[in-house]
Amino acid sequence: MIIDTLQNASRYLSVHPLVAKAFSFITETDLLNAADGKSDVTDGLKAIFSKASGKTAAASVAKFECHNQNIDIQLCIDGVETFGWKPREKCVLPNGSYNADKDVQLYFDMPDTFFQLTNGQFVIFFPEDVHAPMIGEGDIKKLVIKIKI
Repeated sequence: MIIDTLQNASRYLSVHPLVAKAFSFITETDLLNAADGKSDVTDGLKAIFSKASGKTAAASVAKFECHNQNIDIQLCIDGVETFGWKPREKCVLPNGSYNADKDVQLYFDMPDTFFQLTNGQFVIFFPEDVHAPMIGEGDIKKLVIKIKI
């Protein structure tokens, strides 16, 4: 997992060949005025904009998730978003089987730690990062970029 601000995004361009395209998309987009929805940025790169009310920690942790086929860049555009996190190697209680169509594995485990993002901060989740997003109060506008690996 990587947590940082957009000002430092260039430090992570070598993580995967599509990370540079992801951050170019971010810098070229009017983030505050982007409409909710999904779009294909380029082959292997999807953008999902959303604005929704934050959830309780219990509601988010009920869908404690990780992905096998994607890296997530989750950017807080407006608001304060709290995440739960735990390394996948420490998760021992699967919540069902891996769903290949949705690229998601859920767990009943509890996060080891919680952290917050606010405007212009992002987190990069790799397949080994189990996460519970959208914890907070009030509206949270965010962008999730899915990078196919």
